[in-house]
Amino acid sequence: MPRKVKTFWGIYVVIIHTSTQRNIIIYLFCTLYNQPTQLYKMTSKENFKLTGLKLKKKTFNANGQSAIDCGSLWQNFMSEAVADKITGKLSQDIYAVYFDYDGDHTQPYSFFIGCKVSDAADTPDGLDSMNIPAQNYTVITAKGKMPDCVANAWQEIWKSDIDRAYGYDFEVYNELSADWGNAQVDIYLSVK
Repeated sequence: MPRKVKTFWGIYVVIIHTSTQRNIIIYLFCTLYNQPTQLYKMTSKENFKLTGLKLKKKTFNANGQSAIDCGSLWQNFMSEAVADKITGKLSQDIYAVYFDYDGDHTQPYSFFIGCKVSDAADTPDGLDSMNIPAQNYTVITAKGKMPDCVANAWQEIWKSDIDRAYGYDFEVYNELSADWGNAQVDIYLSVK
């Protein structure tokens, strides 16, 4: 039997657990603006390795500092064609990872951009690597014009009452996010 839990973006969250899957499926029924029903999910992922670039110092959200710092790292990643230098890639997906939080989203945190690689992959000179541990996630999908849709999704996440773990959170950029006028980006939030 579904049960209503919390609201998110003015949306009722109803959890339905299916016996044939390990994932908990969450249906969000919008109570504002007659929006159509959207599907989000909670899932878990095993640990995996990334290779790419790490921001040299922690950043923070106040006064738009993270937009400056993370934007600069994105510019370096793209202008230096870092994805092309990564060996042992398992896909062309690009991960933007938020981790090593000093507390919640109002406190400093670290940032990394990279691609998923095999565990045995070497880290090329000038690049960094990191391991994402096994975690549970709530997956939020940002849709619309880039980069606004992702920035707006994070604004809503920060205002929400999602029980975040502040472990390793990440965005996944793939073929669905290639059209910046109509992008789709999955945001994985580590949860307790």
